[in-house]
Amino acid sequence: MDAARHNPLKWIPTLYLAQGLPYFAIALVFGQMMKSMNMSNAEISHWLAFLGGAWIFKPLWSPFLELASSKKLVVVSLQLFGGVGLGLVALALQFPFWLSASIGVLFLVSIASATHDISCDGLYIASLNKKAQAQYAGWTGTFFNAGRFLAQGGLLMLAGYLEKTQGVTAAWTVIFGILGLTMCALGTYNLWALPLSPNARMDDHTVGGVARTLVEVIADYFRKPGILISILFIILFRAGEAQVQTIGPLFLREAREAGGLGLSTAEVGAVYGTSGTIAFIIGSIAGGYFTSWLSLRRAILFLILAMNLPNLVFYFLSHSLPTDLTTIGVALSVEMFGYGFGFVGVILYMMQVVAPGKYTTAHYAFSTGVMQGGFVLFRWISGDIQMALGYKNFFLWVLVAAIPVTILSQFIPMESRERSGADAVPEAA
Repeated sequence: MDAARHNPLKWIPTLYLAQGLPYFAIALVFGQMMKSMNMSNAEISHWLAFLGGAWIFKPLWSPFLELASSKKLVVVSLQLFGGVGLGLVALALQFPFWLSASIGVLFLVSIASATHDISCDGLYIASLNKKAQAQYAGWTGTFFNAGRFLAQGGLLMLAGYLEKTQGVTAAWTVIFGILGLTMCALGTYNLWALPLSPNARMDDHTVGGVARTLVEVIADYFRKPGILISILFIILFRAGEAQVQTIGPLFLREAREAGGLGLSTAEVGAVYGTSGTIAFIIGSIAGGYFTSWLSLRRAILFLILAMNLPNLVFYFLSHSLPTDLTTIGVALSVEMFGYGFGFVGVILYMMQVVAPGKYTTAHYAFSTGVMQGGFVLFRWISGDIQMALGYKNFFLWVLVAAIPVTILSQFIPMESRERSGADAVPEAA
């Protein structure tokens, strides 16, 4: 194998872009489409939470992926499957029952994307030592969330233009067609670029053997010292962010008389796709290097505070209701810098504190499932809370929701008590 071809910077960007794109197609693009279809915030938040459920339960089938010959095979296959599925949403929009058809297809895409995440992260962990994991953590976050900005930036701008010239249905047909083709292109590139990352040969390489391993993996996870407080920390880490990421984009498009900023689809895309993109990339890379330099234990408070900058930004916007796009763009740039900088914290906490041990990859998958469970919980209730409180009081509520994890971070260990294991990643020399 050509070592230069597998330089991390040649495959980490496309690997994590392919991880993020279908997730944000479901979490953001589909939400914006439903807003254009005049659905309520409560309906939108409920459907988005339902589709996000696949990321909660993915650990239950994660050990079965070890039956494949390599993580690369699983990753590429699911990227191509996701591309076809997103393309089918464009077809579903042509029918009167577009909502149920779209939900059905996106449910399958969400399962494929959640399953892809397991092998994607496993490939990353298996291919890099601990120092490199921290060094490139900012890059993983950057390109995972590049899927967000491709979706919420350029594609929303295009959708806004097409809504005016071609109509709502035609606009979103084009958008989901582009998403499908992009995923297929990424899968094709990654077939060439990714390291093979063969799976270790299991003692009992059968479905029954894997099922028994799953039981042991779950039991071992809950035997970890302090696991319950770690689970609580992971759930609370994104309590405010989950609600802001759901309601914030809807607030931007809400009519001003209803308490929103009254932006068009294209204006939301323009703001997020320009200064917001640059700010997020800088924040994500800086967060990774900052934590690598300072250590997770000393950096965690700064990461949590940065993670909750978006809550403060939307609180400001909901009270000032600016009309100038420059002011809005600067505010959302602060939001995205904070989000990018802080997101590294929960990723490294799961990767370096919770996951290490005999089943590092599987336990990391379990931890991301726990994280998504918290995210879905707070996403599900966000629409109902917003409709009950109004936008101003809702964004005050999400500021309060960030307090528990900030306090908890000062009392829980930030170093793993398990440093060895069959699939643990060695320290850098």
